[in-house]
Amino acid sequence: MPKFRIRYLAIIATLCLTVLSSPSTLSQVIPAKPAANQAPPEPPKDTLGRTTPRGAVLGFLNASKKGNNEIAALYLNTPLRGAEAEELAHQLAIVLDRRLPARLNMLSDQPEGSVPDPLRPDEDMVGTITTAKGDLEISLERVDRGKVGKVWVFSRTTLNAIPDVYRELSTSPVEQFIPEFLVKTRIANVPLFEWLAVFIGLPFLYILTGLLSRLIGLGVGVLRRRFLGAATIRNPRILSPPIRLFLVALTIRWLLSEVGLPLLARQFWSTMSLMIAVIACMWLLMILNGWGEHYLVWRRHNLSGSASVLRLFRRLIDGLILFAGLVFILYHFGVNPTAAFAGIGVGGIAIALAAQKTLENVIAGISIIADQAVRVGDSLKVGDTVGTVEDVGLRSTRIRTLDRTIVCVPNGQIANMSLETFSVRDKCWFHPVVGLRYDTNSIQLRSIVTNIRRLLTEDSRVDSTSVRVRFLRMGAFSLDVDIFAYVYTQDWNDFLAIQEELLLSIIDVVHQAGAAIALPSQTMYLASDSSDKESAAVSQFSVKRGA
Repeated sequence: MPKFRIRYLAIIATLCLTVLSSPSTLSQVIPAKPAANQAPPEPPKDTLGRTTPRGAVLGFLNASKKGNNEIAALYLNTPLRGAEAEELAHQLAIVLDRRLPARLNMLSDQPEGSVPDPLRPDEDMVGTITTAKGDLEISLERVDRGKVGKVWVFSRTTLNAIPDVYRELSTSPVEQFIPEFLVKTRIANVPLFEWLAVFIGLPFLYILTGLLSRLIGLGVGVLRRRFLGAATIRNPRILSPPIRLFLVALTIRWLLSEVGLPLLARQFWSTMSLMIAVIACMWLLMILNGWGEHYLVWRRHNLSGSASVLRLFRRLIDGLILFAGLVFILYHFGVNPTAAFAGIGVGGIAIALAAQKTLENVIAGISIIADQAVRVGDSLKVGDTVGTVEDVGLRSTRIRTLDRTIVCVPNGQIANMSLETFSVRDKCWFHPVVGLRYDTNSIQLRSIVTNIRRLLTEDSRVDSTSVRVRFLRMGAFSLDVDIFAYVYTQDWNDFLAIQEELLLSIIDVVHQAGAAIALPSQTMYLASDSSDKESAAVSQFSVKRGA
């Protein structure tokens, strides 16, 4: 074989081995193994909304409302087909419109249903209607539709009784007194008379409750003026706006029981009446909360800062009322607000951390006001600040200093600092220390102590039980007499006047005893040595300086 052919075959063999040994080629030749933890395929979604009981009922009602009985028949678990199934769907829609209670919000929105009976997990109750033969349960059952999966449809037990119930029905009462064009004309697939009822009927009904309130108030006012004999008494307002809203809600509920409306219309007006009742309840509770605040402020008008604390608590209670109403409405519509509340809780924690100092001052302010530790008009000393309290707020306290300036002290600092209140003392302390000269003898000293004690005890402005006059010590340049007593006064200016008179009387007592008040003085003795054995001659001189 020629050499070039051998070389050519060798090159081809090398290329083949290279291609076969590459990972990409092997991955194409050898099939890949399936992933061990591959997620299971999602169940197919039903385009008709039959995955949940609520979706099945609402989907059936919407299809029937649009007149699409062919689609409505797909919500039935029946062996009938074609026109017979469509007629059965039409009869079921009429029966539900006339007889089924408007409680669609209570239907389960979960694929497994409400599961009230563990023995029948694939059945769910829609409601109970009254028939000539007794109560009939409208129920759903979960069936397997092959590729679509398990869906909820009306059960065969319910559908077997629908033709008999349909023959019991008569013309709807609403169609007897409402013009036909108001029933047939639809805007956004809603009859015209329902639009008129929302935008004209509800305001008109509320205005009627206002007229009723005026008539009742007029009658009560006439009776009061007649029996009390006061011509200036005004007519009271009997029905407040929340009470009028309650009357509107009750009127709607009464009309629903008297007028035969379609199921979706009854569901809408039932929800509307519930919403009006909830709003009226929240409004009434907030009004009562405001009355409670005004009453407590009137009862505690002399308590400084009480209005601010009560206003804060009123707003907190109003917020709780609104929050409770919102939660009730969300649960009524089948919305689980747990995730939203968790987010609000995390946000609240973040806000609390950011406003830590503000919250500290507010809580301290509430504590100060509740304990009445600081009141408007008090003279006090907080740290190095001395003055009169002018206002006690939730965040800070304003103090008018002796320099006539305003100092705002955060309540958190007041709660952590020593607080000395001068205006709450019941007595003032009279405590001078009288220094007598060292040339005062014991007889003069006893006379001075006795006369000062008698002076204070006989004075009606001084608490005699607290009087204490004692020779205290021999000081550096005086004989000190300690005087202790309490004066019956709370006003500092009165105390200064009484103290002035007492000090002048004490000076008179000292002078009458032949003694004198000591001045700060110092005596020096100079001694010199002598050759004889006699005592050294001592020369003395005194150096006196003013106090």
